Amino acid sequence: MKLIHLSDLHLGKRVNEFSMLEDQKYILKEILQIVDREQPDGVLIAGDVYDKPVPPAEAVTLFDDFLVQLVKRNLQVFVISGNHDSAERIAFGGRLMERSGIHLSPVYNGIVEPVMMEDEYGPLAVWMLPYLKPGHVRQFWKEEEILSYTDALRTALQHLGTETEKFNPSIRNILVTHQFVTGAARSDSEDISVGGADNVDVSVFDAFDYVALGHIHRPQNVRNERIRYCGTPLKYSFSEAGHEKSVTAVEFSEKGSVEIRTLPLHPRHDLREIRGTYMEVTARSFYEGTAADDYLHITLTDEEDIPDAVGKLRVIYPNLMKLDYDNRRTRSSRQLSLDEEMERKSPLELFGEFYEKQNNQPMNTEQTEFMERLIEMIWEGEA
Repeated sequence: MKLIHLSDLHLGKRVNEFSMLEDQKYILKEILQIVDREQPDGVLIAGDVYDKPVPPAEAVTLFDDFLVQLVKRNLQVFVISGNHDSAERIAFGGRLMERSGIHLSPVYNGIVEPVMMEDEYGPLAVWMLPYLKPGHVRQFWKEEEILSYTDALRTALQHLGTETEKFNPSIRNILVTHQFVTGAARSDSEDISVGGADNVDVSVFDAFDYVALGHIHRPQNVRNERIRYCGTPLKYSFSEAGHEKSVTAVEFSEKGSVEIRTLPLHPRHDLREIRGTYMEVTARSFYEGTAADDYLHITLTDEEDIPDAVGKLRVIYPNLMKLDYDNRRTRSSRQLSLDEEMERKSPLELFGEFYEKQNNQPMNTEQTEFMERLIEMIWEGEA
């Protein structure tokens, strides 16, 4: 059994006010070419299909076209909602689409049923768990103590299945979910939750043969290769400039045997950072060796600002997204403003600093845990 793992398409996204829709259309066609070469049995799409809960019509049309192309290839396709999606919109029409092999995760209601597949090695269960907050799970399992995201995921996973079709650890089980697993390396293009409260401990996934994760934009394994973020198909921030984007191919044989490969993606326009003086970055020898239509962050090292530098540079580099300077003046004033410092800190960190200033001592463990729970309740709208 071979599956292709995708996530975080973020269709309709804009990066530094540049629409990525044409780039997304291009990369989805490349993914279809990979599907044609690899001939998988199915495709896993682990959330954040869209960049906004109410996506633009062009993004919806693009995803519809992509699904149609997958159906034409007789694939089983598994789609869950992420934190950027509307769970209700992703779930819409799911029961009708099942007949075409498109499996859309329903809005979480405490019951998660598997989609069963089978090959020469026996049955394989695919479990789809959309992005969950503790409040989502708490309302259906009131008898459970659910104080954190880890509690929420552990509870949801402990109650997988129904009376007639329970979780069976003796067969191969795949989980498709969209959460931040503790230890994963973030990028600037991801949403950061309050207080780091969205962390999920990796131990909750121990029962699964493969966990197809979405949410983190950098391809990476968490603890081992069977718990994996495949990453975004495109670079969505300059913190990802050095990333190699890919999709993940997962092949299953007998229980306990999983082979994982990364299949590289080649974007229509790369997203890169370059630096040098204005004369250097505009020299013919420089830009002839550079893909001039890439999305660029240019750092000029001139000591004096160049008048209308953005306009002049866009004559050569039409997709210049960001321009800044690195010189004696900027280095001497590179202290973060108070607003920037606050934006980089979580509410828990900010409250901790406030508490320490007021009381001349840091919060103890019990106080910190209380504040984490209180922040989470506020985040869930329950306080």
